[in-house]
Amino acid sequence: MKSREVRRWQNEKALKRYGLIAPLLDPDIDDAKRCQLREQIAEREGLSKRTIYRYEAKYRTDEFEGLIPRNREKRRSQKLPDNWDEIVGEAIQLKREVPKRSVRQIIMILEIEGWAPPGVIRPSTLQRYLYNAGLGVKQMKRYTEARETSSRRFCRAHRLELLQGDIKYGPIICTKDGKKVQTYLSSLIDDHSRYIVQAEFYDNQCAEVVEDTFHKAILKVGTWDCAYLDNGKQYIAKQLEESCARLGIRILHAKPYQCQAKGKVEVYHKSVDRFIEEIRVAHVHSVAELNEKWKIFLEQDYQKKPHAGIREYYESMEVEVPPEGITPEQEWRRDERKQKFLDVKTVSDAFTHCEERQVDKAGCFEFYGRTYEASASLAGMKVEVSFDPLNTATVTVRYGKMDAIQAHPITIGAYAKKNPERPIGMTNELPETSRFLDALEKRYKEEHRTTAQALSFADYGKAGDR
Repeated sequence: MKSREVRRWQNEKALKRYGLIAPLLDPDIDDAKRCQLREQIAEREGLSKRTIYRYEAKYRTDEFEGLIPRNREKRRSQKLPDNWDEIVGEAIQLKREVPKRSVRQIIMILEIEGWAPPGVIRPSTLQRYLYNAGLGVKQMKRYTEARETSSRRFCRAHRLELLQGDIKYGPIICTKDGKKVQTYLSSLIDDHSRYIVQAEFYDNQCAEVVEDTFHKAILKVGTWDCAYLDNGKQYIAKQLEESCARLGIRILHAKPYQCQAKGKVEVYHKSVDRFIEEIRVAHVHSVAELNEKWKIFLEQDYQKKPHAGIREYYESMEVEVPPEGITPEQEWRRDERKQKFLDVKTVSDAFTHCEERQVDKAGCFEFYGRTYEASASLAGMKVEVSFDPLNTATVTVRYGKMDAIQAHPITIGAYAKKNPERPIGMTNELPETSRFLDALEKRYKEEHRTTAQALSFADYGKAGDR
């Protein structure tokens, strides 16, 4: 029985052959004209005149059925061993046991086990038989990818259960002074509603950019259960992991080289591409202007546009969807799950970076290539510096139980400060007495008192003897 694929192939071939000879079947043309057409068709299609004539003769005899190619059965080569069917069966079994076994490994096993003498089984021949059995390398790869792709198809039931994050190359903008700046879009999308929780363009793609995106998202919509990220260095940074742990947000990473797992982000990026095409003719000259236009585009276009993914999700659960569809903004607001907001200070502390620095004798310290002025009272001390990596104009300096000090980059003026603060090891009040000299005097008196008592007891003994 012919398979469906074979029948389809035969019909396509017959239809193509009919298209070639169709002009020759016109009864109104004479033999000379028909011969001329055969030559033109043969030259155009790269075939011989004999082949075209044969197609025409077959059609005139058996009509369309005569154009269908025969399904010839391939005969086995006489060079193959008599037990070839058994060898192929064993090869199939070896491939199924360990799918990553190569053809050469299988041949080596078969030769060692005595199924065939060395050199008899050719790799290309065995590879062809394995392919026909559905065990070719490309076939098994497609099967594996299909399984992995289907297993990664998911959608959370409520908003803020899972947020997906990614960074995309943005447009190159030209500043007013002629400098070109490559921009990057850092985004967080809600897995359930496809609502863009936070998205902003930056002039770099450092780890601090991702932290800033998370920071602003939490202040805007509250915390969420889990973040689904790729394996970029920005997303595996220790600081991000620590900050999310403090706020109760778990981090999951997609498997490397499997972009299908983040399909929702990829669909969203198509909308970003539309924005980038428009921004190229908008004459934007700064990242701030770019973000202003992006904010308008996001709110008025993407968030308010019906999303096919939302419709697919509800139809898969046999829930009726309005004809006009559901937008990410509508789905976000429809969800009844309550948002969990945190105190601004709590969120800020979670994303604060801390490093140690040594304060010099002038009360200053070096920090990220700049000199900051703390306090002369901390001269010689090792202090803790807390800071926001995207805003280092002011940093917080802490030491022990002292009140925190706000340090700024040093400004060198025309004159030095006349009365610098005393170091923390010194007091501002003048003591009433020297405790060191008082202690020596106390010990002096105690020693002399003991000596006097010893002398008096000695005199007492001598007086008794008399």
